[in-house]
Amino acid sequence: MKKIGELVQEADWKTEKHVPVIECPEAVKTDEMFEVKVSIGKEIAHPNTTEHHIEWISLFFYPTGEKFPYQIGHYKFHAHGASVQGPNTSSVYTHHGVTTWFKTGKPGTILALSSCNIHGLWQSSKEIKIK
Repeated sequence: MKKIGELVQEADWKTEKHVPVIECPEAVKTDEMFEVKVSIGKEIAHPNTTEHHIEWISLFFYPTGEKFPYQIGHYKFHAHGASVQGPNTSSVYTHHGVTTWFKTGKPGTILALSSCNIHGLWQSSKEIKIK
């Protein structure tokens, strides 16, 4: 039986359109809110069609020295061009990118996980230091 971790893919986001790109400061002030942006397809655009799209992005923070990560948020994208007239006929499309804010009192790692309806699960991470 496969474990979920065996199914998650990683790659360089500059060459692979499915990898979540995490944009935020490398060092933050203790207990001060900071902005985190996560998007898919920064260098190579990912399709957003009824047939091929990003379904969701989940964002976690794993503080150094703790046992488990904390989920910061889970963001779903539902509009991919489908309508009652059929696939790719709607004028409404979501973009697979999110902006959120959080604070921490510890250094750690931000983890982003995304799901493509055709190509499965993808992850990336970024270390955060405390100033």
